[in-house]
Amino acid sequence: MAQKVLVLGAGLVAKPLVKYLLEVPEITITLGDQFKAKADELIAGHSKGCSVEIDVNNEQKLDGIVKDHDLTISLIPYIHHLKVASLCIKHKKPLVTASYVSPAMKALDKAAKDAGILFLNEIGLDPGIDHMSAQQIIDQVHKKGGAIESFKSICGGLPAPDANDNPFGYKFSWSPRGVVLAARNSARYLRDGRIVETPGKDLFLDVFEQDVDGVGRLEVYPNRDSIPYSEIYSIPETKTMFRGTFRNLGWCKTWKLIADMNYLDENPRHVKGRSFKDLTAEVAGVNVDRVRENIAKKFKLDPASDIFERLSWLGLFSDEVLPAENSSALDLLVAKLQTKMEYKPGERDMVVLVHDFIASYPKEKKRERITSTLLDFGIPHGDSAMSRTVSLPAAIATKLILEGKIRDKGVKIPVEPTIYEPVLKELAKLKISCNEKVTEM
Repeated sequence: MAQKVLVLGAGLVAKPLVKYLLEVPEITITLGDQFKAKADELIAGHSKGCSVEIDVNNEQKLDGIVKDHDLTISLIPYIHHLKVASLCIKHKKPLVTASYVSPAMKALDKAAKDAGILFLNEIGLDPGIDHMSAQQIIDQVHKKGGAIESFKSICGGLPAPDANDNPFGYKFSWSPRGVVLAARNSARYLRDGRIVETPGKDLFLDVFEQDVDGVGRLEVYPNRDSIPYSEIYSIPETKTMFRGTFRNLGWCKTWKLIADMNYLDENPRHVKGRSFKDLTAEVAGVNVDRVRENIAKKFKLDPASDIFERLSWLGLFSDEVLPAENSSALDLLVAKLQTKMEYKPGERDMVVLVHDFIASYPKEKKRERITSTLLDFGIPHGDSAMSRTVSLPAAIATKLILEGKIRDKGVKIPVEPTIYEPVLKELAKLKISCNEKVTEM
């Protein structure tokens, strides 16, 4: 008898997951989205799939549909996961998400265990493949009697070189609003035994550059709070624990100015009939006449610099009328970015993930650097690299749970060999794998 999977959300990353699960003979899919047409498009009339319009705020309908399925995958915004999780506990159904575990989700661990079910979170790319590939190396080092002295993990979704044709060196392969909101995050990490704390306003000042095989030189800035990962990965011995984000050169200094100009403000503004130039002058607190030069003077920058060329290309100094009557500066910025940084038909994106370990082996009195690199490209007119690397780990884990090959219970992330070993093995068959290089120091 076929097992029924409920997939909530038919957004940017859902397609490879749906396609993978529809090819599993023992699985049928119900794809739910608030816009049924989006779900219809992904199911594409497949005999083992159906689509349904569903509003997660309609708890009665959501309750019934969760009850009627053997497992739920939540690809909707993380703020709705708890509502779905409570229904999964009620009906004793496992749950899979690619989102970070929130404190509220973590608090459901006992309830999930009591219900005899698994809530598997962070089973995407970052978080997800980064956890699994890192933990596999860490466990191998520990088995050989070694210790991790330093660990840096850096990931980014970027245009492939052949599609990198705008001054920002960036196009959106996931939520534009999510990318912009992340620009306000503070960060913490461990460097040489010392905790470094970077407030959100200084995020884009905490930057270094790194060469990546097959890609070239990229910028790196810290990603959220890295400190807990020493415990999560069972490496209390490490003196450096850093998680970062890759971007093309010039991104950080440009976004530092965007943030300083107060363009990340979410307060509603009266903008009817006004231009982007008007809004830019207002948020930056300068006179609208010669706005570019006034901003340069205020923030002590050269008005001829490439930073201003990027903002000019984006249209922030233009007379274009704002596309709303009342909206926040952040939302208007997101709308503008989305129109200017979309992938054109046939263009490829690229996912870059690099782990950099320094491991020591006291008995052998040796140290080594281990680098592990994942480089994946989108398929022209097909699936993006971002959608593949985010959704396929969740799809594979779903299949393994239903087959009884992953038997863990409670709220988990994929850092245990019972989870990461079979998922990484299956990803490798789909040509998603890391290349490792070991160099003695």
